[in-house]
Amino acid sequence: MSYIRKRLGAKLFLANLIVILMGVIILAITIQITIPAAFNRHMGAMDSSMMNGMGMGQGQGQGQGLGRTLFENFRASMFESLGYAVTASVLVALLVSWFLSRRIVAPVRTLTDASQHIADGHYAERVEVNGTDEIAQLATRFNQMATQLEQVESMRRQLIGDVTHELRTPLTSINGYMEGLVDGVLPSTRETFDQIHREADRLSRLVDDLQELSRVEAKAFSLDIRSVTVSNLVQTTVKRLAPQATAKRITLHSNLAADLPPLQADEDRLTQVLVNLVANAIQYTPEGGDVTISAARQADEIHISVKDSGIGIPPEHIANLFTRFYRVDKSRSRNAGGGSGIGLTIAKHLVEAHGGRIWAESQGDGQGSTFTFSLKIAK
Repeated sequence: MSYIRKRLGAKLFLANLIVILMGVIILAITIQITIPAAFNRHMGAMDSSMMNGMGMGQGQGQGQGLGRTLFENFRASMFESLGYAVTASVLVALLVSWFLSRRIVAPVRTLTDASQHIADGHYAERVEVNGTDEIAQLATRFNQMATQLEQVESMRRQLIGDVTHELRTPLTSINGYMEGLVDGVLPSTRETFDQIHREADRLSRLVDDLQELSRVEAKAFSLDIRSVTVSNLVQTTVKRLAPQATAKRITLHSNLAADLPPLQADEDRLTQVLVNLVANAIQYTPEGGDVTISAARQADEIHISVKDSGIGIPPEHIANLFTRFYRVDKSRSRNAGGGSGIGLTIAKHLVEAHGGRIWAESQGDGQGSTFTFSLKIAK
């Protein structure tokens, strides 16, 4: 019985079987009830006919006529009783079928109505899950789909708000400087124009980040897969970011295991990932701190990590770090060095495009953090 409750096909088979059994039972009961009365009625009619025949002197061939009349009356009573029985069994079967079909079809109708609400944009719609059969599994998948659609819609609205905010900040600064120059409030000095240039450059970088994010999320990019050595990847990153680390008096280390096998990957894209992680570590590490790039083999993977002695990450924020525009400190602005919250999202998509994974670890505030991504070793 537990199997029947779990399978829709078994439910339909059981429903049909119940309808057939109910029809047979009602048929048998109705015949049992109606055939005596029908038989007695037809026999009474036969007796009356025989009495009339005898009264008129019709006795010749009476034996054969009696047998034929008895058979005909029995057949007539049988068909009469069978007619009542079939009518009753059909009515009962229809009622049972209607009742069972309503129980089976009702969840489907509920799903249909709920899907229409989803189509109309009401993503909070959910259906109740009863049982464990295919319809219950469909209801579970429907609720999961509705939850994901609701999250996507929420992220879309948040994305619009975040992009608007990120674009408004530099545009407001540029507009303020220009108004100051026009009104004569600000002097036409190199410093003023440098400030405007920095804001315009910041706006340009943000637009570039958004374009890159759009490409990687839509997977609208190709990978130039070739053999890549981890040491070259790390050296390129260190050379590129050494000036930035020196400016903050941050020591940039590398700690690579010996004899690391090569990777089959897009070197430019992996460099983009590593540069992003190291730049992020430098940004959130105070002066005099350390940032270390390490790589080691773990089974059939190579783990590349960027560890810093920076401000750390509270545990409740770890899961959301790779969500676009997410910031641990909501009050931190780009001016304060908070970044747009796009770089880690881009890094995640690029690593996953290589078949790898990326994650973050931290002991909490002031304990530094470690970002690690893993890639399969080339075979």
